[in-house]
Amino acid sequence: MKYKTALTIAGSDPSGGAGMQADLKTFSALAVYGTSAIVAIVDENTQGVYGVHPVPVDFVAGQIRSVIDDIGADAVKIGMLHSSELILTVLNSLKSYPSIKNIVLDPVMVATSGDPLLEPEAVDTLRSSLLPYCRVITPNLPEASILLGKTIDHQDQLEDAARELSTINGANISVMLKAGHLECDKLTDIFYNAETRNVLRLTSNKINTRNTHGTGCTMSSAIAAYLAKGASLDNAARLAKDYINAAIEAGARYEIGKGHGPVHHFYNLWK
Repeated sequence: MKYKTALTIAGSDPSGGAGMQADLKTFSALAVYGTSAIVAIVDENTQGVYGVHPVPVDFVAGQIRSVIDDIGADAVKIGMLHSSELILTVLNSLKSYPSIKNIVLDPVMVATSGDPLLEPEAVDTLRSSLLPYCRVITPNLPEASILLGKTIDHQDQLEDAARELSTINGANISVMLKAGHLECDKLTDIFYNAETRNVLRLTSNKINTRNTHGTGCTMSSAIAAYLAKGASLDNAARLAKDYINAAIEAGARYEIGKGHGPVHHFYNLWK
């Protein structure tokens, strides 16, 4: 017997709600064996980010190599990559394993608290080098605005923006464009499947809660987990949307920390 496996390449969150910790919780909740390559140790809690201690890039490459050579990866989720050097290291490491196709990138640039997580010069490297190599990217509206160089802040912009993101640098990337920053009662995320040219409109009620720490990490990890289990792109997007919505709703009533608390990753397991 073999587990389905997913590798997260991300920074840590000592408060347990985002980053590598959120990724591993999501993989576990969705019955996928999670492994990790830590790119940075982050001084963070529910109220903010206070420091980032990068792991040397050679050591990051070593973690990726050690995990894949031994265990393999049915999918890879990439989170916070704070520098151009690190972005290129991760890209070149993954290129050594061309059979791994299910690469999901959450282009993390700003924390829920508003703290920047990506060096400004690294945005161009992310856009030009790593994005085109991925199968799926999962930007929120501020991240999409940075990547496209224009403001995306209305629901009627999302479908065109997803299509435009899909072809950055001549690529063919599927895009989950998340609508969570919109101020409306119903949110419609747009999933553009670049492989079929199909558009999914995934609508949910906006949940009134401040417990949104790690929602982006969790959504992208859920897509990676479902792809690892063999789901089609459209089904992975639908199932991930259902999972994150239920996790937000289940965690809305809890109080963890003094700021933006986490979602409830194990809502379907904890009774």
